[in-house]
Amino acid sequence: MLENLFMWFIVFWGVFMIVFMFIGGFFMFRKFLKRLPKEDGNSVLDWQDYYLEKTRHLWTKQQSDLLEELISPVPDLFKDVAREKIAGKIGELALEQKANSISEDLLIRGYILATPKRDHKFLRRKLDEKNMSYEQYEHLLS
Repeated sequence: MLENLFMWFIVFWGVFMIVFMFIGGFFMFRKFLKRLPKEDGNSVLDWQDYYLEKTRHLWTKQQSDLLEELISPVPDLFKDVAREKIAGKIGELALEQKANSISEDLLIRGYILATPKRDHKFLRRKLDEKNMSYEQYEHLLS
């Protein structure tokens, strides 16, 4: 009986380890693909870092706090990645428009463009809580 129980424990542990190795490998492979250089010689993450560095001085405390509020539902493990991706997109938009500072308009448009559609319902709810209108972004949200 004890040998049979031990055998099932080993089988369960083996399946458990294989599943978690596949999950970890999936996320590492995605990061690897983002690090591969594109036609211009820079990767997606290189461009993201470039936009972050070029626009770091444009961020105010108020805009940083709003970004933190918007990424609050993201699990802590992925929060840094989400913050950098969204801030990179906002920085890209700011450089394209030659903005003097990060405005709420840039922040909201960057958030919408950088996040998947499933996260947009949280944005709508958060903007409703803050009594901010998002009618001008409906074409991006749909």
